[in-house]
Formats: sequence, structure tokens, C-alpha cells
Amino acid sequence: MNDLIKKQLADAQATMDKAIAHCEAELTKIRAGKASAGMLDGIMVDYYGNPTPLAQVGGITTPDARTLIIQPWEKSLLVPIERAIMEANIGINPQNDGIIIRLVVPPLTEERRKDLVKKVKEEAERGRITVRNIRKDANGKIQRLKGEGISDDEIKTGEGEVQKITDAYIVKVDKHAEIKEKDIMTI
Repeated sequence: MNDLIKKQLADAQATMDKAIAHCEAELTKIRAGKASAGMLDGIMVDYYGNPTPLAQVGGITTPDARTLIIQPWEKSLLVPIERAIMEANIGINPQNDGIIIRLVVPPLTEERRKDLVKKVKEEAERGRITVRNIRKDANGKIQRLKGEGISDDEIKTGEGEVQKITDAYIVKVDKHAEIKEKDIMTI
């Protein structure tokens, strides 16, 4: 296979890896009734006038399956952390005891579980669409290589390889979604 086609395949695979990582991160944010530090990703705390990720202003631990504990590096951060969690609207009310902030994750109702499964399916579909768009871009770049003296057979082979890679990544997205759905539906 031509080196230019191999480069396009490698580029497409690297981009698909990033798409899978993003999809995993989005699925992690969907809470499954279990406490995980990933639930707090994306929450920014006002730290001396600068928005700072929550994980950088305190330690986050999960002593049990339903509890998160945030131990701020400075006592003065208790109120800003509490405010940031409230504003993030993650469905959990922080409990500030003057030393730590405790978050108790409520158990999920059956209806809420079904809503979360819908969110997981939507996120998985976004991941599949992203992978397919990367396939389309890669195929377009391979088609443009015709002008550089690459034969039609090599181009067809390259497109076939892109399809194989795409199929493998769509299976990865589906597996991540399936694991998350199972996690959500497990009581």
C-alpha cells in the first residue's frame, strides 16, 4: 500500500482514538447512581478570581459507593466549592461541615434510570456519527490522492481499510455504551 494512503489511515485512526476518548469522557459524566470523582469533572471553582477545575483546589475521595468527599486545600475554599457544585446543577446538594464537603448520591428511580439510558444512547450515537464523519474525511483525502499518481486499486484498498477501522471503532463506542447502560440499570 502507498505511503500517502498509510499516512491517511494513521491520521484517521488517531482522530478516531480522540473521538472514542471524548465519548468515554461524556459517558463518564452520566451518573449511574454510584459516586465517582468523574461526576465532578467540568466543575469550575472561583479560586482568587480565576475559574479553576475542582480537582485542582481539593482532594476528591469516594469512601463508599454513594458518597463523595471533597477536602479543599484551603479552608477559605469551602464556600466557593459549595457554590460551584450548586451552580453546576448535577442533582446533588453539597453538605458543608466546616472541614470537608460531603456529596451523597441519591439512589436512582426506575424512571430516572431509563432517562439516563436514553442519554447514554444519544451520546453513543454522537460518537458513532463522529467516527463516520472521520471516515468520510479520510475517504475524501484518499480520493484526492488520485492526482498524485496513485492507482484506483490502491485507492479502493485504502477506502476498504478506512471502513475496517471505522467498523472497529463503532464497535468500541457500542461496547462503552453497553457497559454504561448495564452500570445504570444495575440496582
